[in-house]
Amino acid sequence: MQENPSISRLQITKFKLNALLEITQAINENLSQESLVTRYEKILREDLVIGKILLYKLAEEWECILCSGVEEETIRNIDAEKDLIGFTGITFISSDKESKIQAFDIVIPVIRDNKHLAIVLIGDIDEESEGVSPVIKHLHFIQTLSNIIVVAIENIRLNEENIRQAAIKRELELASKLQEMLIPDPSTLPATGAMIVSAFYHPHMDVGGDYYDFIELGNNEFGFCICDVSGKGISAAIIMSNFQANLRAMFTSDIPLETLVWRLNDRVNESTKGERFLTMFIGKYNARSRELEYVNAGHNAPLIYNIENNSLSALESHTVGIGMLDDMPPIIPHKILLNGKIKLFCYTDGLVEILNEDLVEEGTEIIEPFLTNTHPLSCNINEIVKHHGILEGNQSIFDDITILGFEFS
Repeated sequence: MQENPSISRLQITKFKLNALLEITQAINENLSQESLVTRYEKILREDLVIGKILLYKLAEEWECILCSGVEEETIRNIDAEKDLIGFTGITFISSDKESKIQAFDIVIPVIRDNKHLAIVLIGDIDEESEGVSPVIKHLHFIQTLSNIIVVAIENIRLNEENIRQAAIKRELELASKLQEMLIPDPSTLPATGAMIVSAFYHPHMDVGGDYYDFIELGNNEFGFCICDVSGKGISAAIIMSNFQANLRAMFTSDIPLETLVWRLNDRVNESTKGERFLTMFIGKYNARSRELEYVNAGHNAPLIYNIENNSLSALESHTVGIGMLDDMPPIIPHKILLNGKIKLFCYTDGLVEILNEDLVEEGTEIIEPFLTNTHPLSCNINEIVKHHGILEGNQSIFDDITILGFEFS
């Protein structure tokens, strides 16, 4: 007896609706990628009697998320980007023995906005029944079902990525707050009297590798430093935090600067194993004698401006950076008397690496016009920050920027 065509069409429609309902319910239940793929595999293998299935999905790169009834060697031989991306429509595979996909019968690409989202390979389909194979009748349905599954899985991935990024953002925000606690608040620095201290700190990312410090050592003596860890981001921030702890533990009025620098070099080498280093300008200032003693370990030369005779000079480096060598060469701290009204301007290289319109690094010429005047140093720093749009997201800035300045009178 011949099968009623309308009944057959009704059964096919019912099968498709039930399959779509099952997948939709699974998606609404927020099932995992593995569960969704298992449901998808069940429909193709058990309901449509497909023996071989490969499902490739494109995220950041192509990956095979379903391999059913296929040998591992077959998968290893297939490169989705090279072997499958050329298929733009449902295609029956020829029996070319040279083809890497000749073990399959049909390629079903899943495309949206002219971009491949996924590619399905099926083989060993049921061809024993009379007439056209049921699978052949359902190719577009398989394509639609694959589209739904792939989009759902991509949404799961994006949601998980958003959750991960949000967690990372929270961690970075916490790390940023903790790092700020390690760096003196500019409002706590001396703002009146014979020595006025100003500071500005701006990490390029949430956390950074720049560091400055100001420490009261007692007996009218003060210690300070400004540092720049090689590299950026979290790793640089961790090294900076470790360095800050060591510096604070060792910097006293009794320790000679050269000994302090040697010990810091040892600590940095211990923690970084020679993979990172930092540049540093470190000094002691005696407010009674007005003597400044300093060591510049590979750092940008601070500028010193004498307001009374309008002279500008630089405190150049005279030894290597901290952590560059296992054993630092002999260090002889420099000493200078700060007579008259003096500005001392210390900074990290992020400030002078701001690019001009010709994509050339600016250098200290971007600092000098703002410094060589009688205005308070805090105003000089504010003008530099405003002029170069440092707080407004200047796209030419690609490093942390830190400034530490002193006015002596």
